[in-house]
Amino acid sequence: MSNRETKPDESRGSRKDFSEAACKQRGNQVLQRTTRSRSAPELFGPADQLQAPGFLTAFVPLEPQPEPSWRPGMGAIPFDGGATFRVWAPHAQRVQVVGDFSHWHAVELAREPSGNFSRDIPGAGNGQQYQFIIQGRYGDWRWRNDPRAADVTNSTGNSVILDHRDFHWRYDGLFRMPDFREAVLYELHIGTFNDAPGWGPGHWLSAIDKLDYLRELGVNVVELMPSAEFAGDFSWGYNSTFPFAPESSYGSPNDLKRFVDEAHRRGIGVIMDVVYNHLGPSDLPHWDFDGETFGRGGVYFYADWRASTPWGDTRPDYGRAEVRDYLRDNALMWLREYHMDGLRLDATKEIRTASGVDNPAGWELLRAISEAVKREFPWKLLIAEDMAADPAVTHPQGAGFDAQWDAAFVHPVRAALVTPFDEWRDLNAVRDALYFRYNGAATQRVIFTESHDEVANGRSRLPTEVSPYNPGDLLAKKKTLLGAVLTLTAPGIPMLFMGQEFLEDGHFDDGDPLDWNKAGWFGGVLQAHRDLIRLRRNWHDTTAGLRGEHVNVFHLNHVDKVMAFHRWEHGGPGDDVVVIVNLGHRAFTGYELGLPSDGLWRVRFNGDWRGYSPDFGDTAVHDVWGEWGGRDGLPARGALSLGAYSAVILSRNRW
Repeated sequence: MSNRETKPDESRGSRKDFSEAACKQRGNQVLQRTTRSRSAPELFGPADQLQAPGFLTAFVPLEPQPEPSWRPGMGAIPFDGGATFRVWAPHAQRVQVVGDFSHWHAVELAREPSGNFSRDIPGAGNGQQYQFIIQGRYGDWRWRNDPRAADVTNSTGNSVILDHRDFHWRYDGLFRMPDFREAVLYELHIGTFNDAPGWGPGHWLSAIDKLDYLRELGVNVVELMPSAEFAGDFSWGYNSTFPFAPESSYGSPNDLKRFVDEAHRRGIGVIMDVVYNHLGPSDLPHWDFDGETFGRGGVYFYADWRASTPWGDTRPDYGRAEVRDYLRDNALMWLREYHMDGLRLDATKEIRTASGVDNPAGWELLRAISEAVKREFPWKLLIAEDMAADPAVTHPQGAGFDAQWDAAFVHPVRAALVTPFDEWRDLNAVRDALYFRYNGAATQRVIFTESHDEVANGRSRLPTEVSPYNPGDLLAKKKTLLGAVLTLTAPGIPMLFMGQEFLEDGHFDDGDPLDWNKAGWFGGVLQAHRDLIRLRRNWHDTTAGLRGEHVNVFHLNHVDKVMAFHRWEHGGPGDDVVVIVNLGHRAFTGYELGLPSDGLWRVRFNGDWRGYSPDFGDTAVHDVWGEWGGRDGLPARGALSLGAYSAVILSRNRW
C-alpha cells in the first residue's frame, strides 16, 4: 500500500488544514469570535481556550440542556431545512459540533442513553463542512472527524454533509444483476484503470470512458478495489480511514454514482470491495475517539492481543454491538445509496480469526452482514476473500456468503502455467482445481488466474512470470490464453484482473496506470478473450453447459500433457461442451479422445488460430464427427488436431 502526500484537489472546494499550527490559529479565531460578541445566538457557546493540536478545554454552553433528535440515523443526516447530527461517544462528557453552518462556533449536542450524542441543527445542509469537538472523561477536549462522514475534503481535512437525495439516477431501473451462473467479473483499480491528465490518479469520470470497452469485452460485473477514503491519493485502497466516504482523489460521491449509473446503462453491475478486518492505520478519526483508549485505540478497537493484524493494531472490536452495527451499516450504505450490486469483503479470515485463533464475534459480524444484505437485497452478490477453502464461509449456517475467492483454483492453475518444463506440469492438480467446490455448489467460488494480490507482493502478472525478459513473446501469449480458457470454461464465477486480456505485464502498482497501447499491440489476444467470454455467456446458444454445475475430466495424458473435460447443465445439443487443453509443447494431428455423444461437434474456439497472434501455429482444427464406440469412459469417440500450448472448444448445434 502506498501512503503518498495528499495534494489539495481544488475541484472539491476549500479544505481545512488540521496541522498543529492551523488548529491553533483556528482556535484563536473561534476564541476571538465568541468572546468579542456576547450577543451571539444562544445556539452557540464560547471557548475559553483552544489548545493545539486540536484539543479544547472548558467549553461553557450559553443555552439550556439541548434536546436530542428524534430522527433516526447516525452521522450527519440532512432533512428539509437542516441536518441531524448523531455520533457514538460513550465515554465522552460532552460533544459539540462545529461547521460552516455555525461559522465554526460550537453547538452543544444532547446525550442519549445509548451513548450517542445528537441534535437537529437548522440551516445545516449539503456540502457544508463540519467536525465534532469531544470532551473526554478527564476533561480534555479534542477535535474529531465523523467516523460516519459520508464525504470528506480529504483524509486529514473536514467531514462534509452529503445529501444522497441530490443525485438523479437515470438508468438504474434498466439494469438487473445477472444470475450468478452468468456473471463474468472484472476486477479493476480506479486509480490506475484509465489514467487522467495531471499529477493525480485516475478517477470515476475517466473510468466511465472505458465502460464501452468493457461492454464490448463482454464482462457484466465490475469488481472495484476499495474506494473508500484512504490516506494519501495513491493506494490500493486497503488502508481505509473513512469507510462511509468515497475516496476524494477519485472525484465526488456523485461522480461515483454516475459511474454506477453509466455501468448499469451498459448492462454492467458494480461490486465494491470493502475492508472490515482492520482500519487505516493512519489518518483515523476513530483512534482515541472519545477520550477512553483502554491502553490502545479506544472504543472502536480491541484492547488486547486481538487488535493485532498484519496491517497494524487496528482490528475493530466485533464484540461491541455498536461496532458491528457501524460495519453492517457501511455494507448496506454501498448497496442503498450507491446502488452497488454486491460487495467483496477483504480478508475475511482476519475477521473470523485473530492471530489464528477462532473469533466468534467476527463470525457474528459476517453473519450480521450477510443476513442484512439477503433480507433487503437477496439478488445482490456477496463475496468473501477468505482464501482458506473453508466451506462454512459460504454455508447458510455459517457466514452465509454467496461465493468466496478460491485459492484451490488459482494456485494450482497458475503453477501449471508458469512451470518452465512440461514434465513438471501436474495435470492432477489442474483436474482437482476443476472439480473443487464449496458445499456442492460451483457458484460458491470465484475463480481466476490474476488478481491484485496474485500480481504483486513479490509476484508478477502471468506473462512476466512465464517470460520475464520478453513478456510479449509467443510462450507468454500462449500461456495467457490457456489460463483464460481454464478460467472461462471451469465451473465457478470467472474473474479477470484489469489488463490481463491484453497481456499487461510487470506487477500491479497503485502509481502505474494500465498501458492501453497493449490493447492494440496484442489485439488478437484481446479478441480471444472476447470470444471466450461470449462462449461462457452462451451468446450464440451453443455452449449453455459452460454456465452449468457439471464437469467431468475424462481424459488425462500425463506424458503429452493433454487433458479434456466435459461441461454441461442439462446435456444434449447446444448444452454439452468439450474442452481440450494441450499444456505441452507438441502439436498433434488425429488426436483421439472420447466424446459425450455421436454427431457433428463444431469447433467454437481454436487457441492456435493465427488471427489471435501472427506467430501462432495456425493448426487446422476441423469439426469433429463423433462415432459410437466408447473411449475415456464416454459413449463416443473422435479425433482432432491440436496446436502446441493451445486449447480447443467443441459443442453441438441445437438444430
